[in-house]
Amino acid sequence: MKFFIRIPLHTSAEQFARLEALQVAFAQVCNALAPEVQRTRIWNRVVLHHMHYRTLREKFPALGSQMVCNAIYAVSRTSRMVFQAPASPFFLQKLENKPLPLLQFANNCPVYFDRHTLSIKGSKLSLFTLDGRMHFELTLKEAQFLLFKVSKLKEISLTRRSNLSYELMFVLESEKPLNEQEAQSIMDIPSSEKDKPLPSSLVPESFIPDYVSVEVAS
Repeated sequence: MKFFIRIPLHTSAEQFARLEALQVAFAQVCNALAPEVQRTRIWNRVVLHHMHYRTLREKFPALGSQMVCNAIYAVSRTSRMVFQAPASPFFLQKLENKPLPLLQFANNCPVYFDRHTLSIKGSKLSLFTLDGRMHFELTLKEAQFLLFKVSKLKEISLTRRSNLSYELMFVLESEKPLNEQEAQSIMDIPSSEKDKPLPSSLVPESFIPDYVSVEVAS
């Protein structure tokens, strides 16, 4: 079973600008790789890494090695959504021998993190930016801390909210059945948190995320 924890980041103007710069740089790497997906019809993450990591790393040195890897993951992930979902208008079998459309990532696309680029120790959160680590104080509810203990962390993404603030989304998957007390603790998370609409990138029916435009080849 999957769980989602959304943590708003209370940023200063300077911190917001640093996160915005990271998001723009991340989108630039995605947009440098997307034409290669279109050209080769390959979006497997491992294969993309072997084919393009070195070139991307040289072209975008400021982003760092691990964030380049995460951008490759983002392109692979989004390509799967657009080209592998049978209900997508750009499902590969529907295209037959036509050229793949080009995916264009907007500057507000999610930035994906991993254990090398984001860490949590106690109530302290540290994440990578283009000009050094940024630190935040976390205020998680007891049930949220419990989820981290009993679940496997599958994905971390940074997104810009409609009110121009940022939030982190943690996707966790339970590896073992929860006992009654654990399940009740999680169920006690206020409904206002559980019922927030998920970003389009996490909704199965959203084959084309709102941060991606699709340019159909002529």
